[in-house]
Amino acid sequence: MPLTREMLERLTDRSSDIVVATDRKGRVVYYNDGASKGLGHDPKEVLGQFVGAFYPSVDEARRVAQAMRDPDQFGPGVVESYQTCFLSASGEEIPVAISGTLLYDEDGVENGTIGYARDLREILHKDQLATLGEVAIGLSHEINNPLAVILNQMEMLEGEVYALAQEGDCSVEVERIDAIRREVARISEILGRLGEMVQQDSYETINYAGPARMIDLRGREARSPERDERLKGLRILVVDDDRGICNSLKEILTADGCEVATAHDGIEALECVGKNEFDLALSDVVMPNMDGHDLYLSLRERYPDLPVLMMTAFHYDKDHIIKRSRMKGLEGVIFKKPVDPVRLREVIVETVRGRQP
Repeated sequence: MPLTREMLERLTDRSSDIVVATDRKGRVVYYNDGASKGLGHDPKEVLGQFVGAFYPSVDEARRVAQAMRDPDQFGPGVVESYQTCFLSASGEEIPVAISGTLLYDEDGVENGTIGYARDLREILHKDQLATLGEVAIGLSHEINNPLAVILNQMEMLEGEVYALAQEGDCSVEVERIDAIRREVARISEILGRLGEMVQQDSYETINYAGPARMIDLRGREARSPERDERLKGLRILVVDDDRGICNSLKEILTADGCEVATAHDGIEALECVGKNEFDLALSDVVMPNMDGHDLYLSLRERYPDLPVLMMTAFHYDKDHIIKRSRMKGLEGVIFKKPVDPVRLREVIVETVRGRQP
């Protein structure tokens, strides 16, 4: 059944888009229901009026008119998704994308215009949320790495305080160290909530609960400045593109008697494992050149007896790196920096000793 002019007019009348037509003098001759709802003007108020009244300024109306007549932009007599602003009856500027065309009479003389405008407020709002989400993710990662270094250095400092104090009273110094730890924990929790908000608004929730073992090192347990003798002699490879993380973890583990090597991406880590023997690899998740997932797969293929633990400064696994690694057999995950040194020691011992006969 062919579409009649009446059918098209009814469809246009009820369209949720803003549809406006003008005569050759720029006066409004058509104003649909979508325009009434979107802009708030009553048709009786605008019919016969200059279309420039819909724009924030006459200059903006001229800019749109010039674009419609510029053959180098969209072709002669048309615009497609051309962004501008309309002015509502309440004075609000509404961002819109116009697709329109010039109308001509039988002699080819310009006779008016008709345009469809899409309200962009919801689309732009979603784009802003997506941008804010990306900023939040980057902010969380960039702050958590320095927090991890601070926490690791505090662990070292506490040990030095006890060593220097010997039999003397060092309770005040330890209280100050614990206060710093509490503030680091607060910052980390705030970043965690920020990450959760981004995840809920922009990404599907990844559920790691169930039979799979996931280790969260953000817990603040009772600490002892004494070193863990069970770590003595273990050969550990720390892989992280943040050199501060590598150095601080190396200091902590070396103080416990470990032999520690560092690498700053997955490729460098594979070269290091190829030249030396290790009891465990502790790897960041997000790295350049080769991420934690690809490194894990390569290590599992080449060195199946080498256990791998993962850590990340992100508060959720946007790219599913950890989930994909777990599906390929990864047993332990150290999830979320800053890493708790006490819990780190426990997990390393548990993982390495569990592999030994």
